[in-house]
Amino acid sequence: MKVRIEKLDNFGRGITYINDKICFVEKALPNELVEIEILNEKSKYFEAKAISIIESSTDRIEVDCPYYDTCGGCSLRHMSYLKENIYKEEKVKELLNHIGKLDVKVNSIIYGPENNYRNKVTLHNSKNKIGYFAKGTKNIIEIKNCLLLDNKINEVILELKLYDKDIIIRTSNDSKDIIINDNKTIMTNVGNKKYFLSKDSFFQVNKYLTKDLYDLIRKGINKKYNTCLDLYCGTGTIGIYISDLVDKIVGIDYSKSNIIDAEKNKKLNNIDNISFICDKVENRIEKFKSIDLIIVDPPRAGLDNKTKKYLQIINPERIIYVSCDPVTLARDLKDLSDSYKVLEVTPVNMFPRTYHVECISVLERKKR
Repeated sequence: MKVRIEKLDNFGRGITYINDKICFVEKALPNELVEIEILNEKSKYFEAKAISIIESSTDRIEVDCPYYDTCGGCSLRHMSYLKENIYKEEKVKELLNHIGKLDVKVNSIIYGPENNYRNKVTLHNSKNKIGYFAKGTKNIIEIKNCLLLDNKINEVILELKLYDKDIIIRTSNDSKDIIINDNKTIMTNVGNKKYFLSKDSFFQVNKYLTKDLYDLIRKGINKKYNTCLDLYCGTGTIGIYISDLVDKIVGIDYSKSNIIDAEKNKKLNNIDNISFICDKVENRIEKFKSIDLIIVDPPRAGLDNKTKKYLQIINPERIIYVSCDPVTLARDLKDLSDSYKVLEVTPVNMFPRTYHVECISVLERKKR
């Protein structure tokens, strides 16, 4: 079946219509005429893949990865990198408008190198193969060189021996130190701050853009604040990075390994105005009052309803929202819009060649 692609959805799939029903087409670009194969038919939509490109978009490029057809990780590798960044910036604008019902300033997207940016990877292994799961399966694709990974990690992959569990590899941002499935820690830098990392602790995976991301957070802090809550604080990286802009900071994270590393990072940087709590945010949020600034960096699911309720009860002067999913970001900003005005949103392409995009949003308390 031949179809014309109209636009891309949030996952980078082409959109067309068959008998007035929407059809999502993998690996197709806007304005292309493609031959498709229907993979799945649901009551409200079709899922399909492009089996041949009859009329190609000027934004289509030759794919340079041998695993592209089976891996599924680089969902946008067939698109030019320039167009990818335009797509992600426009996607953020559309979602904020469509889901969030918000007319906000969206700044130009910030981006860096498209390859070799990841400082961490999890590999699966069985039957003498080490690599990634094929898309939608538990079948392992043997990986010898992944274009997204730091070159030091790629060098290590070639020398790996089989383990009896998943293999986690993490390297420092300068690529000098590396962890391979062990409990040691390594040190990495972001600007003038140093951080200890263990294999399980949360840390931004893009070694090129983490400083840009954190500098955006600093830029959103418009003055010296008295008190700050750093929610979903991970290893304390953001709180430590902005510690000179606030008199007192409290970080909360549910992961024990994150908090252990956060305490180490506090001492490593000689920071004495930050403390950490190991618990779920929703278990602690109601205990805080008189907070001037709140920074939130939640998982992909976004903020839970209780946390959103208490953000408005605590009523800080400013909230900075770090999001890895613009869909849940738009929902949460809408839910906070009675109390807060969104001053600006800046997309950051922390995950090149995939459909994911990070955003930094700056919210200011409305005058009553």
